[in-house]
Amino acid sequence: MQTARALLGGVLAAAALLVGARASTATHSSPGAPGRVSAAPLDSATFAGGCFWCMEPPFDVLDGVVSTTSGYTGGTLERPTYEQVSAGGTGHAEAVRVVYDPAKVSYARLLDVFWHNVDPLTADAQFCDEGSQYRSAIFYHGDEQRRLAEASRQRLVESHRFDRPIVTQIVAAGAFYPAEGYHQDYYKKNPTRYKFYKWNCGRDRRLQALWGKDAPHADDRP
Repeated sequence: MQTARALLGGVLAAAALLVGARASTATHSSPGAPGRVSAAPLDSATFAGGCFWCMEPPFDVLDGVVSTTSGYTGGTLERPTYEQVSAGGTGHAEAVRVVYDPAKVSYARLLDVFWHNVDPLTADAQFCDEGSQYRSAIFYHGDEQRRLAEASRQRLVESHRFDRPIVTQIVAAGAFYPAEGYHQDYYKKNPTRYKFYKWNCGRDRRLQALWGKDAPHADDRP
């Protein structure tokens, strides 16, 4: 059964067709680097943490993050649509692709931000959204990212913060399909709807319960 957010997404998709959504392959620049073109080689990181609307902001605010893009990955269906992924059965997860300058922000820092914005104890769901399409996962690009991701998970296990197993997946990155244009920068383009969804989903409350003082700053109520 589709979540309320999935139904809202369908309505927004129809509206986007009427007003002309931007190209689905577009990425957007983070506030920390408007119009900047880095001379250093850039790297990519891919994370899944439930609703991709909610996973863009924590990375966008980091100095050194050049862009974030919401999309779908981890499945077998080529060029899936939001409706197909949200219905389940494609194997894809909602995810964000983060392009960053490793001279300004490390992959280890991105991992730290990721962990504190997900529920690592719940399989095939995040907060109010249920189904494998909302699973938490780290999709590593290369052996070094894999090593760092696995080490970060092991440190979390050894911290004994939780009394339940950590079920977040760490898997190789595959094809990444950018989501439809109306999903990109959703928190900026539709701030009231975004805050209402996030609050109603209980995301901030759950993160506070999991991470305490280390939880990300909660948005105000809509």
